[in-house]
Amino acid sequence: MAREVDPLVGFQFSLDVNGMTGYFTEVSGIGSENAVVTHKVVTPEGKEVTLQIPGRIEWGEVTLKRGLTTNLEFWDWREMVVTGTVAEARQDCTITMYDREYAPVVVWNLINAWPSKISGPQIAADSNDFTVEELTIVHEGLYRDDMADSIPAQEAPG
Repeated sequence: MAREVDPLVGFQFSLDVNGMTGYFTEVSGIGSENAVVTHKVVTPEGKEVTLQIPGRIEWGEVTLKRGLTTNLEFWDWREMVVTGTVAEARQDCTITMYDREYAPVVVWNLINAWPSKISGPQIAADSNDFTVEELTIVHEGLYRDDMADSIPAQEAPG
């Protein structure tokens, strides 16, 4: 008898933007949230009721982190926003999560994304830590493609 698939483990992530691809070790902020509107009404029976109604949707800022590289493509993408060519900078992009065998397991598609922030590492000469750069992108919507159909079901033990 097959059991439910175990939770997915993310080992590495890629960001693909119009031909640019970068690999990251950490991603956060993928998601959406609705503001909640409280609306008080009186029923025909005269009873006061408070309704919770979904308001405007808010898309999370997505932050990706990776070790510092010599590749400047994402810095160039950010420069487009800095110099005012935001319409050109807006791109649909894809974030793919890979497992330990580098097989894609989940894909998130971001609509009209653009980089709102990029930052280099905090460097200390006496540190042995890896240098990390961070990219924050904002977007106007997202949807998830699940790769679960390509993952074989696991058999229950015994």
